[in-house]
Amino acid sequence: MAYIISTCNVNGVRAASGKGLLAWLDATEADLVCLQETRATDEQTRSALAPALDAGWYLSHAEPGIKGRAGVAILSRREPDAIRVGVGLEDGGTWSAVDEFAELGRYIEADFDDLTIASVYVHTGEADTPMQDEKYRFLDAIGARMTAITREFVIMGDWNVAHTELDIKNWKGNVKNSGFLPQERAWVSSMLAAGYKDVVRELHPGVPGPYSWHSYRGRAYDNDAGWRIDYQLARGDIAARAKQAVVERAATYAERWSDHAPVTVQYR
Repeated sequence: MAYIISTCNVNGVRAASGKGLLAWLDATEADLVCLQETRATDEQTRSALAPALDAGWYLSHAEPGIKGRAGVAILSRREPDAIRVGVGLEDGGTWSAVDEFAELGRYIEADFDDLTIASVYVHTGEADTPMQDEKYRFLDAIGARMTAITREFVIMGDWNVAHTELDIKNWKGNVKNSGFLPQERAWVSSMLAAGYKDVVRELHPGVPGPYSWHSYRGRAYDNDAGWRIDYQLARGDIAARAKQAVVERAATYAERWSDHAPVTVQYR
């Protein structure tokens, strides 16, 4: 089955809905859309997305465990067959989320026929701090899930990791900063070695970017001084069916509705 799948960190679903997210949802041809950093309760998220839900989108949401942080969602053209909240593993047919991350609103996955998709938000971290140690533990938990799952799988979201020098404009200035640390980059490499495909990179080989995040500060957007940190990692037959990938960058700074742009892939 063919799919068009998008992912975007909305940087607050209520703010984004007022700036252009709703218009984007109305215009997109995507079948499935993963959102990160909704920063809202279930009720607030449904209220913000009400026009899209009225138009036929289904919402699956993991609300933040801490007010104003995280929150991930999946919007779909039809109701999912199953939904699982919190990164974890199946134990005797029962979903068991990792306790440390179960209620933080950083991971949700849903089944559609033979395909499972996941929306993930990996927090920023800070080198040599407990926050960075937590980031590594979360990546390890995600990796365990990615290794264990046997279905067709696309996991996507804001990873807050630039894998290679091609994925960050100012890589020389960030070699000691979270997001470009050796251990983070090695984790991405380990998932690719395990059989996952970074489908956007494979469709844009050997070129800088395409960057999906640009700071609101200075002229980063105008100068395309960004980071490619929003990935779709796919394994199984669907990975080979990725035929086109685009970062839907707004035409101007003023037209942005998030500091991230949607990353959209066609799987045929």
